[in-house]
Amino acid sequence: MSIESELKKNGIQVIKQLDTLKVNTLARNISARICDTFPNFGLNQDNLFIKLSRLNMYIAKMPDGMAEANYFYKNSSIYFNEHIPEDDLEEFAIHECIHHIQEVKDKKNYLLRMGLCDYTEFKVYGLGLNEASVQLMSSKIIGIPKDSVKYFGINFETTSPSYYPIECCLVNQLAYITGEDVLFESTINSNDNFKKKISELISEKAFLAVQNSIDELLEKEENIIQLNNKIASIDDRNKKVDNMLKKIDELKKEILVTFMRTQNLIISSYFDREFDKITNLETLEIYRRKLYHFKDYIGSTEGYTFFNDYYINKMDQLEHKYNVLENGGVETALKVTTKKENKLILFFKFLKKLVLGKSSQEETEQNLK
Repeated sequence: MSIESELKKNGIQVIKQLDTLKVNTLARNISARICDTFPNFGLNQDNLFIKLSRLNMYIAKMPDGMAEANYFYKNSSIYFNEHIPEDDLEEFAIHECIHHIQEVKDKKNYLLRMGLCDYTEFKVYGLGLNEASVQLMSSKIIGIPKDSVKYFGINFETTSPSYYPIECCLVNQLAYITGEDVLFESTINSNDNFKKKISELISEKAFLAVQNSIDELLEKEENIIQLNNKIASIDDRNKKVDNMLKKIDELKKEILVTFMRTQNLIISSYFDREFDKITNLETLEIYRRKLYHFKDYIGSTEGYTFFNDYYINKMDQLEHKYNVLENGGVETALKVTTKKENKLILFFKFLKKLVLGKSSQEETEQNLK
């Protein structure tokens, strides 16, 4: 399929091409911002500027629901929605420029890989994972603050409230586990460092399940956009429209279920494995803090109790493990009695009260200091 045919298929109509001066200005600013934000990823600002300055950039008409900017690897071009103010082009270009940097092609210009996404198999894997990671990188470069949002009945905080929010929420959980640098370095340099690291921490089986679920979420969201666009093109409501609306509702429910299932898998896969690695009071305290702060990364919905239930269960196990370690590994030592109880024991006890609603958040944080 030709570039023109592909653009037409996606509803993109070119209005004008950006001039060389504008492209160079965007390339210079974006290459500087990427290197300033990620100084340890082996990126060279001059080389990056040259690479980005060779991009073609266009203003175009785009259908509703499509991203405000799109990168086409076949002709190394970025297409901006005509509604974007000229002063905002740079922020929208960052995500697409990262795509250009991360692409790996063969000699025939076939795309082999784009960051965390593999194009060498019959089916593309990791598309959702890569899009979310690139968006998290873009948000970090731009400096977008966290915002509380609600999508598909799921409440969470994110630095990407408008683009791939639920995918970003899950990928941010993975980044919390591995560290952001491993994720972002692997994303922009198109290597397997992140996949190897996360597979070690949650198991390869769990990682592949998470990766597939994020792809599934992205696909279902795209299906909803396509259905909404079809509905918008129909003047009168009829049985066909009713069926499409019903399908949209089904997709939204499936998205919620898939998100929660995936989040629960991330939580249990990682923290179950890490619990078995606790060998002393120092690693126990590190584990406790990491589990506690994971609450800041989760999505929740009405009736969601998995994390709290898991949390309480692990606190009980940690209290027992603490007593055992404190008493030289003696399994029968189930309780430590001292005049001044250890802060960790206070926390264990407080957590149970907190979940039952008998204490305040301020007291929690005071006990954690």
